[in-house]
Amino acid sequence: MSQGDFVRIAPDVTLGKDVVIHAFVNLYGCTIGDETKIGTFVEIQKNAFVGCRCKISSHAFICEGVTIEDECFIGHGVMFLNDRYPRATTEDGGLKTADDWEVVPIRVCHGASIGSGAVVLPGVTVGERAMVGAGAVVTHDVEPGAVITGVPGQFTRYMTNPPPERPEP
Repeated sequence: MSQGDFVRIAPDVTLGKDVVIHAFVNLYGCTIGDETKIGTFVEIQKNAFVGCRCKISSHAFICEGVTIEDECFIGHGVMFLNDRYPRATTEDGGLKTADDWEVVPIRVCHGASIGSGAVVLPGVTVGERAMVGAGAVVTHDVEPGAVITGVPGQFTRYMTNPPPERPEP
C-alpha cells in the first residue's frame, strides 16, 4: 500500500494488496480490495465495501451500506446517500443517534462507472458495466450496460461497445 501525507486509516479498516491512497483521505470500518486507487479528499465509512481494481476519484463520499464491486470507476465528487429520511433530530426534538435511522444499502455492480458530481440515492443498484453520466441524480435502479443522464437520471441508451466478456473466476 502506498499512502500520502495526512491520511487517516482507522485500525478497523481492511486493505487489500497494492492499494494506493492519496493525501487527505479518511477511512474507517471499511474494506478496500486489491489494487484500488483512492484519490484525495475521499471519505469511506464503516460497513462500506470497495472491490478490487477500482478507481475512487477525489472528493467522493462513500457512506455506510455502499457496496462497490470490482473494476468500478467513481468520478470526482460522487455522493452516495444512505438515509431516505434525513433529519438532525427526532420527532421529540432530541438529537438523532445511530438507533434513530435505518441504513438503506446501495450496490454498484462489476465494471460500472459513475461520472463526476453524480448523486446516488438510497436503495439503488447500478447494474454491471452501466454508465451514470456526470451530474446525474440516480433515483432508481440502472440496468446492466445502460447509460443514464440527467436530473432525475433517465435512460439514454445502452453501451454500444461493451468490453469483451470477462472470464469466470
